[in-house]
Amino acid sequence: MSAKVPNPIDAYVGSRVRTRRLMLGMSQERLAEQIGVTFQQVQKYEKGTNRIGASRLQAIASVLAVQVAFFFQQDNSQPLNTDGLGAINGLEDLSEFLTSKEGLNLNKAFMKINDPSIRQSVLTLIKSLANASEPVAGHVPRAADAAIGLRN
Repeated sequence: MSAKVPNPIDAYVGSRVRTRRLMLGMSQERLAEQIGVTFQQVQKYEKGTNRIGASRLQAIASVLAVQVAFFFQQDNSQPLNTDGLGAINGLEDLSEFLTSKEGLNLNKAFMKINDPSIRQSVLTLIKSLANASEPVAGHVPRAADAAIGLRN
């Protein structure tokens, strides 16, 4: 018997629930208690294994102090679509990062930046750092290269 693969949208919505819950420092047990389910059910929602019904999603949104639309948005202007979401593994990697200590701290700090031009500058900086960390074909990075990069 093969394992059921979660629908990508269910997994995405679940990852948004998990991200918001962790940003608030709330446990699965506390969320479960607030919405009237077991913490195991919250785990299944967050993994996308079980779909979240409309009334339950409204209850979760209320407890997590967000609009229901929060769980479907990929950014402030676009509704959720599955284009570019990739395989479930990609979503799990993203969810894992967003719920890590670094991911949470990065997101909390970024959310505190109100100026759109500063947000864009931060995004541009991060993209350039990410591109700079990609290995160049035929080049083997050395410790000396890193030291030179730090002095520049």
